[in-house]
Amino acid sequence: MSNIDKNNRFDEEVFAYRVNKDGKVFISWYGKQVTILSGKERDKFLASIEGVDFLESQLIMAKVTGNFKRGNERNNK
Repeated sequence: MSNIDKNNRFDEEVFAYRVNKDGKVFISWYGKQVTILSGKERDKFLASIEGVDFLESQLIMAKVTGNFKRGNERNNK
């Protein structure tokens, strides 16, 4: 696993998720919502994230969100 996070970006909480009352899963990256899961995707995600440690959960959320960041985003500093 050491080759996956070479820059130690997942040491802090990069990704987070929450489940609303309708059962949809909202995944956010640095507090900004990037994807919504429902149906089979939601069920698969919730089953895979249950009982894993912090780093593994960050990796699972990174994989689920996919390639959403293309490099043309600006940093708000």
